[in-house]
Amino acid sequence: MIKRRKALITGATAGIGEATARLLAKNGFDLVLTGRRNDRLQQIKEELSADTSIEILQFDVRDQKAVNEAIDSLSEEWKIPDVLINNAGNAHGLDVFHEGDVDDWEAMIDINVKGLLYVSKKITPGMVERKSGHIINIGSIAGKEVYPKGNVYCASKYAVDALSEGMRIDLNPYGIKVTQICPGLVNTEFSKVRFKGDMDKADNVYKGMVPLYGEDIAEIILFCVTRPANVNISDMVVLPTAQASATIVNREG
Repeated sequence: MIKRRKALITGATAGIGEATARLLAKNGFDLVLTGRRNDRLQQIKEELSADTSIEILQFDVRDQKAVNEAIDSLSEEWKIPDVLINNAGNAHGLDVFHEGDVDDWEAMIDINVKGLLYVSKKITPGMVERKSGHIINIGSIAGKEVYPKGNVYCASKYAVDALSEGMRIDLNPYGIKVTQICPGLVNTEFSKVRFKGDMDKADNVYKGMVPLYGEDIAEIILFCVTRPANVNISDMVVLPTAQASATIVNREG
């Protein structure tokens, strides 16, 4: 019997995280799903339990104590996954720098940078001891190109870019793969959160073009984590066909 691999996905209650959970469940992975919305975690667990074994953990990645306690609550066989997918992340606000909201800045840095660090710090020592593992960090085109009014969000994703490279270097002696996937425009809850529930502004982000969807990135994640042991997809930028760069989008509508 082939042993099923285990993957831990942060931010698994919507968007890329949820799509990845659904795809991995059908492709030989047992799952630890984490998020802040317990009702969504319970619903997804119920829907996917026929395909795989699932553990759910409710916590906010910004809270290091909660991160540690939640992962510590898992049984030994679940604590160190084969794959860690650092998907949790958010954009808050879209303002020129001098008009930016400090609360928005702190939310982006706490979730996109510190949250990734807290979860990774908890998981990677076990991977090092085992001398195997694969970390997938969900970055962004905003971590490759700065765009107007993106200032602090871009800075947080540039940090993910640097951390991914730093992890890859430091974990290389232990046979641990590190992959960064940097999507362009993906139609998830991203813009709804960025514009704080203003759906007119959120919908306008994708107006006149066909964006990526969570399922598109999930397929890429599956490809990366199913490569042979000697292959690591280290860094990948993924754009919808209509998008040429962070700022150039062909809008026909």
